[in-house]
Amino acid sequence: MKFIHLLSAVAMILPSSMVAQAPQAELVSLQKIYDKGGHNAFTDLIRFKNLFFCCFREALDHVGSDGSIRIMISSTGTTWVDYASISEKGVDLRDPKLEITPDGKRLYLLCGGSIYEGTKDLKGRRPRYSTTTDGKVWTPPQKLLAEGDWLWRTTVNATDKKFYGVSYNTYPTTGGPKSEAEWSLKSYTSTDGSVWQLSSIMQVPNQPNETTMRFLKDGSALALVRREGGDKRGAIGTAVAPYREWKWTLLPGVVQGQNFIELPDGQLIAASRGLGKTPGAHTLLYKMTPSSLEPILELPSGGDCSYPGLLYHENHLWVSYYSSHEGKASIYIAKVKLP
Repeated sequence: MKFIHLLSAVAMILPSSMVAQAPQAELVSLQKIYDKGGHNAFTDLIRFKNLFFCCFREALDHVGSDGSIRIMISSTGTTWVDYASISEKGVDLRDPKLEITPDGKRLYLLCGGSIYEGTKDLKGRRPRYSTTTDGKVWTPPQKLLAEGDWLWRTTVNATDKKFYGVSYNTYPTTGGPKSEAEWSLKSYTSTDGSVWQLSSIMQVPNQPNETTMRFLKDGSALALVRREGGDKRGAIGTAVAPYREWKWTLLPGVVQGQNFIELPDGQLIAASRGLGKTPGAHTLLYKMTPSSLEPILELPSGGDCSYPGLLYHENHLWVSYYSSHEGKASIYIAKVKLP
């Protein structure tokens, strides 16, 4: 497979101060909204029925303990209420993502269901979903796809009113539990979020995994992919309907826990764990195109961090994310003014 390499020889030899930078964003406000769990992480953010909804995993630590999904709400984005929780006995529910169903009547939550059996070693996993009409009472988690799959995020295509998502499997041939040298990356689609059908084999090398897929106003699809093997550089894929053939561009750097959205004016904004102006990993915002990422803001963060939710509301970008820069992995909400 051929990738387009974006990082020019000039950019590789010039100091960062001499490479053109995108206009900077401005952090308007920052609030820690939750730190009660031993490890609070992996967020998402959405507006539903005129309320902010933020979801995240709460557990004893990053891996190896059974995590539950906590739902918090706010009418203003500043005062947050602990509203609901979702759990499954013996299962680590993690990486929750929120989407509104095509009919606009329900909130759909997708998460991974990992099993550790009291160890740090993964024994099995399979995606789960839960729905609600009011955000308070959720259906019990139901399994999706096959053992080993991880449908990491869903999005609704406004054109055909279907769910789409990308799943990766670290042991696609044997069924696990030992991870294989190459992993599979496949897109799926669903009319109701309960039964999913294979849409495309995305053919990304070097252990592709976490993937955010979204649809632009022109009807095309974009996918932002994390890669765990080789040089680990992220990739951006583009496709047109019926979204079965993808063209890939390799990015200069790593993306982890990444997300992106299209703003009303067509501008693309992404967020990911990455390397900013200060040492170590941070949660960064980027100006995005179908073939590039340019950093525009480093959010207060560090260490174990990222997995942002993104929402554009009343001319501001709202970002949920987690970070351990204040000692414990906690949940934060940032309000950002974009250039």
